[in-house]
Amino acid sequence: MVKENLIRLFEDSFRSNWDLPGYSDYGEDKTLTYADISKKIAKLHVLFEQCNIQRNDKIALIGRNSANWAITYLATITYGAIIVPILQDFNPNDVHHIANHSESKLLFTGENIWESLEEEKLAHIKAVFSLRDFNCIAILNQKKFTKDNTEDSAPVEPADILDRHRLQPDSIKELFYGKYPNGFFRDCVRYVDKPNTEIVSINYTSGTTGFSKGVLTSGNALAGNITFGFRTKLVAPGYRIVSFLPLAHAYGCAFDFLASTCAGCHIHFIGKTPSPKILLKAFAEVKPSVVFTVPLIIEKIYKKQILPLIAKPAMRWVLSIPLLDQTILAQIRKKLIDAFGGEFSEIVIGGAPLNAEVEDFFYKMKFPFTVGYGMTECAPLISYANKKDFAVKSCGKILDIMEVKIKDPDPETGTGEICVRGENVMDGYYKNEEATNQVFEDGWLLTGDLGTVDEKGNIFIRGRAKTMILSGSGQNIYPEEIEAKLDNMPYVMESLVVENQGKLVALVYPDYEAVDSQHLSQEQLEAKMEENRQAVNAILGAYEKIIKIQLYPHEFEKTPKKSIKRYLYQSNFQK
Repeated sequence: MVKENLIRLFEDSFRSNWDLPGYSDYGEDKTLTYADISKKIAKLHVLFEQCNIQRNDKIALIGRNSANWAITYLATITYGAIIVPILQDFNPNDVHHIANHSESKLLFTGENIWESLEEEKLAHIKAVFSLRDFNCIAILNQKKFTKDNTEDSAPVEPADILDRHRLQPDSIKELFYGKYPNGFFRDCVRYVDKPNTEIVSINYTSGTTGFSKGVLTSGNALAGNITFGFRTKLVAPGYRIVSFLPLAHAYGCAFDFLASTCAGCHIHFIGKTPSPKILLKAFAEVKPSVVFTVPLIIEKIYKKQILPLIAKPAMRWVLSIPLLDQTILAQIRKKLIDAFGGEFSEIVIGGAPLNAEVEDFFYKMKFPFTVGYGMTECAPLISYANKKDFAVKSCGKILDIMEVKIKDPDPETGTGEICVRGENVMDGYYKNEEATNQVFEDGWLLTGDLGTVDEKGNIFIRGRAKTMILSGSGQNIYPEEIEAKLDNMPYVMESLVVENQGKLVALVYPDYEAVDSQHLSQEQLEAKMEENRQAVNAILGAYEKIIKIQLYPHEFEKTPKKSIKRYLYQSNFQK
């Protein structure tokens, strides 16, 4: 058990960092100090009391990254309730399902998202609040608690009959001042006593299998991630953070938000879609102290800005000459570091595998990056190594509070399923004992990822167990590795390798911006793709060669964390 209590971590941070800047919504001229955040949390606690929220009741939360999103999350867990963060990219039917499955009693949401939902499909929600200003925008299911109901209605519960007027910000403010007539000070920050063994969050996965499960995350799992961030100095007091990963996703939540809040950082929330243009502007202005990102961002920058430069014949010649190549690489490195604000300790990449070619180039030019590994079921961190200890092609070392083993390793390669156990592991899936039993074996969590572990504890991932293809000759084929090579080929935006009658076919969504800039016809584009196929096959084993590249008309459908939903294409790729 992690010795630091999760709730006390936040309580201590608010008191210690009282006057320091805490949260800013990027693009808005307003910053909340830790004192301001504490007061807003206290007002939400008053609101929860008015709604008769009890310990371990669930509160659903969906919306763009913002200070109010973060405040709602913290107010919920420090009150003793359970937060249910929902990715805003989920469709309305998924939101209805998650709210109902979790039995959430309150919903905090962006008003634009609320407009897409259907009140009658939210069976347990009592009230809905706007994340813009915490205004009560709807009271639901009240007739369940009135005497004029039908025979099969629930019995009257006066405490559940809400007065909408008393839930509005002005009324809550009046009740707040009544509760703290002498003002709200550091010593007023005293939260619920909740042991780390209890559940604080239910995170619904955004996996590629088409089935979303509610991960039961304990205070211990979150405290394990947060305190690891302290020990490794991933975050530290006064750090500036640009929060652009979805806060409802475990990675962004744990490090952009939770660990950074406990450390006393100043977090700048990006509420817009984090395009490279928006991010580079934010990095230049905020000058973050550390950057938590996903491969997609790094790979876009590499493909659009670096690859065209180093692909020029003259540049390729220079980079082939010892000593001279280091001069050029140093210039590229400085330009890239400046693009990220110039003051960060390292860039931590997680959430998905990093393209091998991109990683090789970044390592060659000594760029300060590292790759971590995690999953929602571990809240999320499993392995990490700082930039000095990072082994190229790995995803870091197993955490000091975790253990790892390889199940059924291949006698020749050592590759098998990665299994972990330790402080960060979930308690199971909410109301889904069957799924829970499927992923646990003798106390070990079966990650579904295939890989190896070296003698130093570095984890190397080959691919997903569910996506691995067995060749006719019995060889294991990892489509992700082939796709990584294809994605670096000319005119390829993204690719997906599938099996068809024992042969490998690559679906490719073309880079139409590049196609249009070169005025390529359909026939010319197909010829370029055939060149790509031959080039990739030249560096693949005989058992993993692609027999065909089939152009796909639009981007592949993805999960909110931008992983392709493979199950939609593996059996119906020609549709």
